[in-house]
Amino acid sequence: MMVGLPDYETYVTHMRATHPDLPYMTEIEFFRERQEARYGSGRSGGCC
Repeated sequence: MMVGLPDYETYVTHMRATHPDLPYMTEIEFFRERQEARYGSGRSGGCC
């Protein structure tokens, strides 16, 4: 984990070993998904 976010290589290794039939996220998609899961969207639910 770097800066509190899971490691992408660990994720890919897990996906290949456990879910070889499923596509896995790109590194950018993974980072954004993990960041969103941890910190939220940063939006208050309003218009802007």
